[in-house]
Amino acid sequence: MATAGDVIENPITGERIVFLHTSADTQGELLQLELTAPPEGAAAALHLHPEQEERLEVLSGAIELKIKKEQRTLRAGEQFAVPKRTPHTWWNEGSEEARVRIELRPARRTETFLETAFGLARDGKTNQYGTPGVLQRAVLLNHYKSIYLTGVPVGLQAFGTLPLALLGRLLRRRAWYPKYSANPPKK
Repeated sequence: MATAGDVIENPITGERIVFLHTSADTQGELLQLELTAPPEGAAAALHLHPEQEERLEVLSGAIELKIKKEQRTLRAGEQFAVPKRTPHTWWNEGSEEARVRIELRPARRTETFLETAFGLARDGKTNQYGTPGVLQRAVLLNHYKSIYLTGVPVGLQAFGTLPLALLGRLLRRRAWYPKYSANPPKK
């Protein structure tokens, strides 16, 4: 589990995260991090957090934010709160690096999810967009249950990933790897 001040980098997407406050620091109330996104950075897939509010504050540069079907630009000094269960994504479309402070409430186990995803990318276990293969992704989504893709109902995704996650676990895919995160995530 990450601690305040820890830094992780994703060599595929060019993203860099500095953990400011972690779940352990805040008794699970908050995960606060600073994410640096390179120019022309790739967007995460349109997703939602069923139990978390995500607050974005642009510290420098600008980002494009898509909420449901609406798109807007957030510039340095601007912020936006994405309510839980709201489909969203964001990316850096500009020509300069963007720095964004992100808060997720409650924290859940998001820092361990991020450490694992970035670790897989560092080890070459993702595609060219930094996305793990289908079995690894199913294991992660089934375990963490804090992020879901849009387009398919959350309940169906939760149920539908179970067989793939079981197969993934049989083939040694894990939701947590000691080389990426110091402590296993709590259920």
